[in-house]
Amino acid sequence: MTMDHSLEHHRAYLGNSVSQLPTPSFVVSLPIVQRNIARLHQDVSDLGIGFRPHVKTLKTLEITRLMLANGRYRSVVASTLAEIRGVLPLVQEGVLDECLYSMPVYPGALPALQQLRKSIHIQLMVDNEQQITCLDNFPTESTQPWDIFIKIDVGSHRAGIQPDSSLLCRLVAKAEKSHSVNIAGFYCHAGHSYAGRSPAEAERTLQDEISGVLIASKLLPATRKLWVSVGSTPTAHVVKSLKTTLPANIELELHAGNFPANDLQQVSTAVISESDQAVRVIAEICSVYPDRNEALINAGVVALSRDTSAFPGFGYVVGRPEWNVVRLSQEHGILGTTQPKSTADEAFAVGQRVSLYCNHACITAAAFYVYYIVDEDDVVIDCWVPWKGW
Repeated sequence: MTMDHSLEHHRAYLGNSVSQLPTPSFVVSLPIVQRNIARLHQDVSDLGIGFRPHVKTLKTLEITRLMLANGRYRSVVASTLAEIRGVLPLVQEGVLDECLYSMPVYPGALPALQQLRKSIHIQLMVDNEQQITCLDNFPTESTQPWDIFIKIDVGSHRAGIQPDSSLLCRLVAKAEKSHSVNIAGFYCHAGHSYAGRSPAEAERTLQDEISGVLIASKLLPATRKLWVSVGSTPTAHVVKSLKTTLPANIELELHAGNFPANDLQQVSTAVISESDQAVRVIAEICSVYPDRNEALINAGVVALSRDTSAFPGFGYVVGRPEWNVVRLSQEHGILGTTQPKSTADEAFAVGQRVSLYCNHACITAAAFYVYYIVDEDDVVIDCWVPWKGW
C-alpha cells in the first residue's frame, strides 16, 4: 500500500480538468513538450551534429522516447543508476543503444554498472586518475574495456578538470596506458549558463564549452576518432548559433535535459519565453490574510524547492505574475505581491486552485510520484510515473 494518493488513483483523473486534480499536483502540457522537443531536434538536424538527451528532469519512458525521436537518436545521459534501469525497456524496444553515467565513477557503483552493462552499452565519466585505478582493480568477467568520457570543467566548478590543467594531461596518459578503459571523448556541462541573462551570454558560454573540449581533444592524436559532448539547456537553446569548424577526427554531440519542460530559471536566461514552460504545480488556497495581503497554499519547499531564479521568490501564479511565492516552509507556501493595488482577498478564496510556474523543473518534478499530462485545453490525457531513487 502506498501513501501517495495520486500514485494509487491517478487513472481516475483521466479526462478531468486540472481544476479537479488533487493538490498539490505536477502538470505537464504535452503540446508544449512536443513543441520544445521538435525545436531542438530541428536545430540539431540543421547543424548535422549528434544529440544525447539527459533523462534527469522528467525521468519517464514516455519523455525519453520523445527526446530520442523514437530511435532517431540512440544515446542518453543518466545521473542515477535508477535512471539507467528505467530506460532499459527502450533497449528492448530497439530505440536505445547506450547510456553515459554522468556521475564521475566511484567504486560503490561499479557492481551495478557491471550488471547493467549486460543489457545496455554503458559509458563512464572520469575526471580523476584514482577512478582509472579503481577500474583497473575492479574484477570483471568482461574482456571489453569501459568506454569513458573525460569531464572538462569550463567554469561551473562542479565536476571535471580545467582544459589547461596538468592534471588533465596526466589523466589522459594514465587512461591511455590502462587496459580497463578506452577514451571515447570529452564532455562538459556549462551549469553556470543558468546565471546568464541574455542569448548573447548563452552563445558565449556555448563557445567556451566547444573550446574547452576541443583543447582537451588535442592531447590525443589527430587521427584518433573522438566525440566531444557539450551542452546545458540554456546553451542548447542557442545551439543554432554554432559556427565552429571541427577537426576531421572530431564528432560533436549536444546534450540537454531540461529543454522539454523548461522553467523560470530558463525564462530568466532570456533564451525562451514564459509560454515555453510545459510544467506547472497545481496548488490550493488554504487561507487568505487580508491584514498582511497574503494567501496560504498547500505547496511548500517539498513541492516547489528553494531554488531561485531572476524572478522574485520561489515561483509565481500563472496568469497573475504579480503574485509570487514569497516564503516557504515544508508544506506551506505564502503568496505575496509588491503591487499595492492587488489585494489577496479579491484575488483568492479558500478552496481556489492556482497554477504555479516553478523555478527549477528538475527539482520540483522529483517531489511527485505522478505527472498529470494535459492537452491544450488542460484536460488530463495521460499519467506518467517517474523513476525514483538512486
